[in-house]
Formats: sequence, C-alpha cells, structure tokens
Amino acid sequence: MKKLQMVDLKSQYEKIKTEVNASIQEVLETNTYINGPLVHQFQADLEKYLGVKHVIPCANGTDALQIAMMGLDLKPGDEVITADFTFAATVEVIALLQLTPVLVDVDMDNMNISLEGIKKAITPKTKAIVPVHLFGRAANMDAIMEIANEHNLYVIEDNAQAIGADFINKDGVKKKVGTIGHVGATSFFPSKNLGCYGDGGAIFTNDDALAHTLRGIVNHGMYERYHHDVVGVNSRLDSLQAGVLKAKLPHLDNYNKARREAANKYNNALAENNTIITPKFDSLTEDHVFHQYVIRITNGKRDGLLTHLQNKQIPCAIYYPIPLHSQKAYADARYKEEDFPVTNQLCEEVIALPMHTELEDGQIKFITDSILEFV
Repeated sequence: MKKLQMVDLKSQYEKIKTEVNASIQEVLETNTYINGPLVHQFQADLEKYLGVKHVIPCANGTDALQIAMMGLDLKPGDEVITADFTFAATVEVIALLQLTPVLVDVDMDNMNISLEGIKKAITPKTKAIVPVHLFGRAANMDAIMEIANEHNLYVIEDNAQAIGADFINKDGVKKKVGTIGHVGATSFFPSKNLGCYGDGGAIFTNDDALAHTLRGIVNHGMYERYHHDVVGVNSRLDSLQAGVLKAKLPHLDNYNKARREAANKYNNALAENNTIITPKFDSLTEDHVFHQYVIRITNGKRDGLLTHLQNKQIPCAIYYPIPLHSQKAYADARYKEEDFPVTNQLCEEVIALPMHTELEDGQIKFITDSILEFV
C-alpha cells in the first residue's frame, strides 16, 4: 500500500506535470514574474468557471479576506459577525483592521455558522457577516442573504475551503459559493481543492465599483504607477503560482468528484458504528467538496483514537482543538461558555482523516478498519 498522507500533492502533480511544467517554463522564459500574462489568463479562466464578473488575484487567502473588508470601507469599531468554529484567519483580519469581531456558535449538523446565532448577535453597530463554508460544505446562503438584506449588512464569504462547491437557492438556481454574497475570498494554499505550489488567493465580486477598488488595494492603492488613490497593500499573485493554478483549474471538478467519492466510501465503511458520526451530504448535489473529511467520535475517546491512528502511521488532525472565543488573542468578556455549546462539543469530538484526490480503496479500507478496531 502506498504511504498514507493527509494530502498527496506529489501523485497529483505526476498526472498533470506536462501542463504544470509548461506553464512554469513559460514564466521563466518570458521573465514575467509579477502580474504577467498567466495571471490575467488564470483570472479570466476562473471568472468563467465561477460565473462571476470579477476575480481579483492576490497573495494569499488571509489577504483576500482583509482586502475584501478594506474594499467595503468598514470603520474601526464596526461589528463583524462570524463563526466561532473555524481557522483563526477569519477573525484575525477583522481584528487587524480594528473592527470588532462578534463570534457566534455553529450548527451541529453542518458545522457552519448558526442562523439563530447571527440573528441574536446583530446590533446597531453590525456592518457585515462572514459565513465560512467550512470543510468544503456550503453554508445556507439563502437564509444568510435574507438576514443581511433585512438589516442592510454586507456578506463576505470565506470560501477558502470550498472552491467549486455549488449552492442551489430556493428558486432552483445554482451558483458557485463565494459568488453569492457581496464579495467572496478564497485561498490557493497547496492543500486546498485548487491549490498552487506556494501561497495564493483571490477575491470575487459582481460589483463593478467594488472590483475597481479592490484592484487598487492589492497593488499599493495604485491604478497608475506612483499615483496612490486608495490606501493599499502589496498583495499580488505571482505568475509562477498563476501558471500552476491555470494548469489545475480544468481538473477542479474532477478533483472535487474524487473527494466526494472518497467521502462516500468512508461514510459507507463507518456507517454501522453509532459512536461515529460521519458528515451527511447529498450525492445528487455538489454543495460539499470535502476539503476535509471530518468525523465526530461521541464516546469521549477522540484523543485516544488520534493516538491509535498515529501509532499506525495514519495521518490525522483535529480541526479545530480550541474555539476562537477561548483563544488568548480573541478573548472577550462578552463571550459566555453557554453561548457556544456546539462549538465546544465539536472541539472535543472532531477528527479529520486523509482526504485528497489520490486516495485509493485499499488506503480507505486500512484507515476505516483501524478506526473500527479502536472504537
């Protein structure tokens, strides 16, 4: 059996090395390392794939979130609501901009932001909601947009983990997540469903004026060289990474399909044990693209399982072991433990298993047999 990895980028590369190497060679031969033709080509390709008017490439996913908020001209003290159960980058950029993070609980069934939590958290100072499409599953964007429209709030989609996922709205219209709110942000970190070979990110919007502002912000606030019209940052997707992404984008739907098929095999193998709760998803839709495959262990032995798998050299991880409201950097007297029952429970129960496009049936069987052996 091939060595198990959380993400097998080498095997993925071997299948597309001709396209990837050609893109990299083009950059080396043309010496267009920053903002070169491949950046613009990838941007256009991604706009077409997502069905969105504007893609603004940038240096990484964290920058993408920060620049999105800068483009909306949020002011220090403005409140931004987001999920307590997610990676820290989401709340980090809120704090960096001197906005006020407002953390709310998540729903147990999908681990995405709680709609009731959003409603309860809204105050006269609230200016935006940041739903995170966690682990690759689309949040309920219909309901979130209804809440936002009712209260005149911006919606900034954190799509770092769910590129390529679809959301079918109440009218039956299918849209790619990240393109439904006022602005979306994604990451091209190597382990993502669409990942480059370094850092990279992008911002999406259908708002022409906002797109213009964002394009200035990513390039030191310049639209014309040495003319700084807005306060900006230095956050550009380099041409080498754009070349890798351009080569990989045509494969994204197949990559996501492979992840869903692997998730289904995991689910089938683990379904009969009532101490294991597997992620639910509809095989007829594509609202979950499984950036991570995360199960819950409900018998209090999650940490024991972690050690058991590690001893068998099976990669695994806990996403996330500590709620954001308990992190030293984001602690706030407003937060009460009773406000986060689901997040606190998830932090005690979740464990992520290997998930990538190259998983083999024998590997999945070895992993699931090892889990059942323990539980």
